[in-house]
Amino acid sequence: MHNYLRSIGFKNLKNKNEIDLLIEDIIDHPDKKIITEDSQGNVFAELSKEFGEFIGIAVRGFYVGNDEFHIEYYFPYFVGSGITTEERIEIEKRSDREAYAGVCDEMRIGVTLIFHLQNVLEYLQECRTKNAKRIVMNTTLSALSVKGKIILPVFKNENQIKSGEKYNNNRNHLMAAARDGDEEAMESLTLEDIDTYSMISRRIMTEDILSIVDTYFMPYGIESDHYSILGEILDYYKIENRRTDERLYVLTLNSNNLVFDVCINEEDLFGEPAVGRRFKGIVWLQGKIHYQM
Repeated sequence: MHNYLRSIGFKNLKNKNEIDLLIEDIIDHPDKKIITEDSQGNVFAELSKEFGEFIGIAVRGFYVGNDEFHIEYYFPYFVGSGITTEERIEIEKRSDREAYAGVCDEMRIGVTLIFHLQNVLEYLQECRTKNAKRIVMNTTLSALSVKGKIILPVFKNENQIKSGEKYNNNRNHLMAAARDGDEEAMESLTLEDIDTYSMISRRIMTEDILSIVDTYFMPYGIESDHYSILGEILDYYKIENRRTDERLYVLTLNSNNLVFDVCINEEDLFGEPAVGRRFKGIVWLQGKIHYQM
């Protein structure tokens, strides 16, 4: 059973039989069906079904013989909104199945960003195009969470907000220069990190860490596309799973200046969301790449 099914409103699925019946229904009555060839030339397909606004389950597998469909894997998905990053994306195939991950060096978070690629079939079709390949222009990231909490915001006056924006702009400029091999930028970033560590070490003796750290975006566990995040809520709304009637929250977050949507079951969210408050939790990051038209 996929751990993140509860994120899209299937928290009460108890056993393999219930999941098998759900998957069979998706295969027999899909809302969308895409067929292409995988990297080995096999007939690869994705059958998906929506269970609410922006949420659903995708089943991927192979057609063999007399149109017999063999399931390779399934996953819950949540389609985000807006454009999250315009950094260059590299696509890497998983070794154990026909699944792909997007990888990019996102300067705003300071680590290599890895996400589960949602539109794999479109990517495979693009790879088989004989003409010049279209360029990936940007990416929409989204995330599913099975556990999160709402935290009060850090109060900032106008001067602190402007100072923070200036600091972020300068840091992004230095990160870009360091990535291009600028040694002075590398040295400046190193000294800056040392000063930040000293400041935090001094303040943490008398203050709570969440009043010092406004947002963060860090890898979590051994799964490369899982992250521990703390982000400011820019917007939020509720959606409902039409099959189970479970209610879900969609939160638009700003974490380290990375803006994306998170979907979480109402019962898995501790606290009441509001614009300006913060969300803290573990997320599974997904993404959809957009090609140049």
